[in-house]
Amino acid sequence: MSTFSFPSQRVGDFTITAISDGYLTASLDFLSNIDPSEASRMQSDAGQKEPSAIHINCYVVRGAGRTILIDGGAGGIKQWGGRLRTNLSLAGVEPSEIDTILLTHAHPDHVGGLVDTAGHISFPNAELLAHEQEVKFWQDDGNLSRASERARGNFLIARQVFDGYRDRLRTFNEGEVLPGIRAMPLPGHTDGHSGYLLESHDQGLLVWGDIVHFPHIQVKRPDVSIAFDQDPSLAAVTRSRLLDMASSEGLLIAGMHLGELGFARIKRTSGSYGLLYEAEA
Repeated sequence: MSTFSFPSQRVGDFTITAISDGYLTASLDFLSNIDPSEASRMQSDAGQKEPSAIHINCYVVRGAGRTILIDGGAGGIKQWGGRLRTNLSLAGVEPSEIDTILLTHAHPDHVGGLVDTAGHISFPNAELLAHEQEVKFWQDDGNLSRASERARGNFLIARQVFDGYRDRLRTFNEGEVLPGIRAMPLPGHTDGHSGYLLESHDQGLLVWGDIVHFPHIQVKRPDVSIAFDQDPSLAAVTRSRLLDMASSEGLLIAGMHLGELGFARIKRTSGSYGLLYEAEA
């Protein structure tokens, strides 16, 4: 058994472990409703040495007789991430053990690690679950034909993944997708962007996908969206709603672009939200 420790939390019968896939970089110019110099200052104030670095988290959930992976990281696409397989091994998790993959959405930094460079699936025993709108969007040839050159590559990567797992792909709309795990539509970032609410023995944790990319900026400033958002204004509305819910309910949060500590709570003080990383349970 591995002695290498990754951030973990217990939620009733579930154990959730944050597994880093590494980092990608994105210019602060991609942010809207904020001056890049102010964004850079906020990153510095929060102790971020590389202001344009965005961390990539994946999560392993064990419980209810399952070993679940939430998102698959970037897999080294565009020189992004690529650490998932090594870190899973260090955490004592074999790819063959993963029986279920829950997808928050199909951007490259979330699905790139689900296939290898030859296009073979990385998790041969896993069923892939995704929101029906998400699959529909990326499979639509009209959407592909309207896409920019940059976005066109995203379509091809998403399609490669959906094609690779086609015999084991299950789509959902909302509600319970597995015992104790409920899908929550979080629109704005992509058509079918979804969070997952894990509930067990009166405890809860929300994996909120890409509600934030730069957490130290967007938690304080929910109106700040990023160029990766399909509908930036809807993404901002969803972010505000979720921050309000998370802070008022004291909900434990996991997010694909939180830091390597992986888990946080949202605190509201004097009208603004703050991010507090959670110590290991």
